[in-house]
Amino acid sequence: MGDMKEISTDELGRIFKQAPFIEYLGLEPVSLGLGECETRLRVAEHHLQQDGYVHAGVMATMADHTAGAAAATMVRPGELVLSAEFKINMLRPALRGELQCRSVVLKPGARFCVVESEVRSVNSEHSTMVAKALVTIAVVPPPEHP
Repeated sequence: MGDMKEISTDELGRIFKQAPFIEYLGLEPVSLGLGECETRLRVAEHHLQQDGYVHAGVMATMADHTAGAAAATMVRPGELVLSAEFKINMLRPALRGELQCRSVVLKPGARFCVVESEVRSVNSEHSTMVAKALVTIAVVPPPEHP
């Protein structure tokens, strides 16, 4: 795959602070390494659906964005990553507390990366896997600026 992108604090900030929807949700980076990323989300009232569980869209967004961050560590400098497809299984309902996600690149590639994400619901008593996703990330060339 050639030169790998250097993982920096600037890159971590770009991935999480320059994505308005992600910042609005409150998704926070925990760690970013070559081919992997971990995030957390403190569950708030606006993350819940009508029956008091964490909305599936919140968990899907967390799995997707964390996967994209993991894939971003495996591309050449200047290349971008965009989600092409993902499948998520909601295994159990998530309640209040904290969600944690860990994403690992299973197959890096010049055009696509395949990433696995695991979302866990964590409270003071235990940690439970609530969702598992398989995400295909497209690797795209840097945008051309005039």
